[in-house]
Amino acid sequence: MASGNRPLSPHLQVYRPQITSMLSILHRMTGVGLVGGALIFTYWITSATYGPEAFDRAQSILGSWFGRLVLLGTIFAFYFHLANGIRHIAWDAGWGYEMPKLRASGVVVLVFSTSMTFLTFLAGYWAAGVI
Repeated sequence: MASGNRPLSPHLQVYRPQITSMLSILHRMTGVGLVGGALIFTYWITSATYGPEAFDRAQSILGSWFGRLVLLGTIFAFYFHLANGIRHIAWDAGWGYEMPKLRASGVVVLVFSTSMTFLTFLAGYWAAGVI
C-alpha cells in the first residue's frame, strides 16, 4: 500500500533540469525528428521520378521559409544525434562519467551541433550562389 503524500515516480516537477537530462530528452526528440526528415527527403527524391511538375512543387515547398526552417531543424537534429551518439559510445566504453566531463561533453555536443548546422547552411547558400 502506497503511503500518503509520497510521489509514485519522479517527474520533471521534482528534479531541477540538468544538462545531462535535457540532452537525453533532446536526443530522443532528434531521433524522432530524423524519421520525419527522412520522410521529407524521400518525398523530395521520389518527386523527381514523377516529372518536372511534381519536382517543382516539392522544390517550392522545401524552398519556402517554412520548408527551410524544417530543413534547418532536420540538419540540427542530424548533427546533434551524431555528436550525442558518439558521447553515448564513449559512455559505453566507460569514459566520461565524472561530472566535469559530463558537463564539458554536453557543451561540446551543443557547440558542435549548432556550429555545424550553421556551416552546412552557409555552404548550401554558397553553393547555390546566394552568398
